Amino acid sequence: MAKRLNNESSIGDVLKVIIQDNKLQAGIDQVSVKEAWVSLMGNGVNSYTKNVVLKGNTLYVELTSAVLREELSYGKDKIIKMINEEFRRDLVKEVVLR
Repeated sequence: MAKRLNNESSIGDVLKVIIQDNKLQAGIDQVSVKEAWVSLMGNGVNSYTKNVVLKGNTLYVELTSAVLREELSYGKDKIIKMINEEFRRDLVKEVVLR
């Protein structure tokens, strides 16, 4: 049964309940991680980024440049740390560059 909130609940509390009850967090994270990739990586990397998908705790990034893919592969731990700091929780545990 749905949790009943009183009339003095904040909008943030109401939204948290709606997201939790409807299991929307995974979908919100998928959209948010794309936005985070764009803002954290900058125009140089984004011009070679074809697709960014979050499945579970793994971030799949499709790149059009083999050289950039190799360069980013050395900094996977830093990418994971930057994204997790952006979300203030451990959202990404692994990065796969394609």
